[in-house]
Parts: sequence; C-alpha cells; structure tokens
Amino acid sequence: MKFRNLILATAGLLFFGFTSLAQITAIEGDVKSDDGKPLVGAVVKIDRYDITAHYKTKTDKKGHYFYNGLPLGNYNVTIEVDGKDVDQQKGVRSKLGDPTNVSFDLQASKKSRDATQAVMQQAAEGGQLTKDMERGMTADQKAALEKTLKEREGQLKQHKELNDAFNVGMTAMTAAQAAPTPAERQKGYEDAVQALTKASEIGPTELAVWANLADAYMKLAGTKTGPEFDDAAQKGMAAYSKAIELKPEDAATHNNYALALVQAKKIPEAQAELTKAAQLDPTNAGKYYYNLGAVLTNANQGDAAADAFQKAIAADPKYAEAYYQYGVYLVGKAALAADGKVTPVPGTVEAFQKYLELAPTGQFAQPAKDMLTTLNASVDVSYKNPNAKETPKKKK
Repeated sequence: MKFRNLILATAGLLFFGFTSLAQITAIEGDVKSDDGKPLVGAVVKIDRYDITAHYKTKTDKKGHYFYNGLPLGNYNVTIEVDGKDVDQQKGVRSKLGDPTNVSFDLQASKKSRDATQAVMQQAAEGGQLTKDMERGMTADQKAALEKTLKEREGQLKQHKELNDAFNVGMTAMTAAQAAPTPAERQKGYEDAVQALTKASEIGPTELAVWANLADAYMKLAGTKTGPEFDDAAQKGMAAYSKAIELKPEDAATHNNYALALVQAKKIPEAQAELTKAAQLDPTNAGKYYYNLGAVLTNANQGDAAADAFQKAIAADPKYAEAYYQYGVYLVGKAALAADGKVTPVPGTVEAFQKYLELAPTGQFAQPAKDMLTTLNASVDVSYKNPNAKETPKKKK
C-alpha cells in the first residue's frame, strides 16, 4: 500500500513537472535602426508586468534577438541604445509553441511618433481633439493630450482674467494721473489698487503686476495723510519687496523702491536700494547715483549728496545735471570776504561751465550762468546745443 502511494506521489510530481515545462515560452524579433539597417548590440529589456520579473538580452550582428525560458505571461519589450529607451511595445502576450515575434523598426516608429506628435501639437494649439486627430493615437496618448488640453483651457482662462484685471488697473492709473480734482485722483488710485490686487492674486509671480501695484499704492499714499498715508505706503513698500523677491537683479525695481522709501522718509533704506541699483546696472549707474544725490540733498545730507553726484559723473561723464548739482553743493563751501567778494572752492566754476558745455539750453542753463556771474567767472557765450544742426554756409 505504501509502495503504491509512493508511485502515485511520484507520478504526481512528474505530472506537475511536465505541466511546468509546458508553460515555458520564448520571445524573438529583429531590430532595425533609424537608418533601416540591422541594429547590432542593442539591449532588449523584457519586463513582465502581471508578475514582476525582468529579463535582458542583446541583438546579434544581424539585429536579431531571442530569449527562451520565459514563463507564460504578459510583457513590455523595450529597446535600449546607449543607455536610453528608444522604442517599446507594451502588452505582449507570450504563447506556447513557436516564439512570439516582437520586432522593431526604429525608422518607422520615429515617423509614427513624429506624425502623432504633430497631431497632438495641432490639437493643443487649436484647443480641441477631433476624431481625425484621435485616429492612430494610443489610449495613453489620447489621455495625456486630453489632460493637456484641459490644463491649457484653465491657463488661457486664467491668462485672460489676469490681463483684464491688469489692464483695468493701468487704465485707472492713467485716469487718476489726469484727474482734475484731488478726490478724483484718490478714487482713481483706489480703483487701480483694487484691480491690480486682483491681478496679483491671479498671477502671483508676475513682476509687472507687483511693481505697478506698488506704484499705485504709493501714489494713493500721496493723496492721504496720517494713518491712512502710513497704511497705503506700507502696502506699497510690501509690494515692492515682493517684486524684488521675484526678480532681485532688476535695477529699475530697486530704484523705484528707493523712491517709495524716500516718500516714507526711510532715507538710509532708500540710499541702500539706490546703491544696489547702481551696482546691478552699471550702464545706468549715473542715473541711480543722481537720484541718490537728490534724495540726500532733500534730507539735508549735503556731503553725502555731493559724493553721490560725483559718482554719477564718474559713471556718466556726460551727465549734465550731476555737474550742476555738484556745483550748487560747492557754492555752499565758498568763502565770503568782508568786502562781499566770493571765493569759490576749486571745482565750482568748472562744474557750472561743464554743465553749460553739455546742456547749453538745459533747464539749469540760466541759473548756471548766474552762478558764474556771481563768482566773477567768465561765461563762454560760444556754448551751443550739441544736437542742433549747423546752418550751411553760403557758397561764394
């Protein structure tokens, strides 16, 4: 009895062994490169996805590959070249008997991908997917495109709302600046702040929105006094800080922020911002240093202002206004004798003369001439507008 049971058990083992052997399958195929020739030495990755398992082989000198001993199952077959996946066939079901053929033509695959990509691009640009466009797409490609179209639709809607809010704000700013009464100006800036605040919520990373919102707040502050001024100015400076956070290398934003700080009577902070602007934008450093000089002059910091005007001149030797303002500073250093004679310090006369040389018809031309007369210095009447056209001489 025991012997009979042993025979049956052995037979059972043999039965299961034969069953297991019967489930072994193979996958083979040919791989052509994108020039149509056999692809030699390409890595073929065979990944089972119903039960995780991974297999690899390579194509031979004829671009052929063969992998035997695969359990019956579902596979993704991928071609890898130079460490990059270049093509793939998904959902391959191996079969009993003859090997399952999974061949690749990279040239044809590329053309198919390019054509599909062109269709997807056309659909994305047009904002809709037609039945003709769907033809030839895989389910994954169609799903990906539908997701892209949905996201794009949301972005376009958001973009329009952002533009609309921004334009309303800028229109209100323009109207406020041209308003005939203080009340109308204040109302215009309030409308601008409201619209630009909405724009900042829709597009929180837009530099132009935050910079103009800051400007609107500071102009609104200029129409108010006391706590209302402080509140508007504080919000304006906060908006400038956000703009600088978005683009810290933008010199113009640092310059405008400095002017807002001056309005709020934060002179040291303004000085730091203007110096930063000059460092970021050496080409326009003269303008930033000149603004710094003006800020310091208004703050009764004459020596620091003079230093800023000198830096403006050094950065831009043709900055006429900087020469004039530096000359005005030096006039304050002149010595006055008992007889009323004025003895200017070195550089005073030269500063006014240089201004007249650069801007003979400029806004400070007459004051500069008056200063030179007061200092008993000669005024060169031959100064001409450097931009004026010369009158052609008559032929004899």
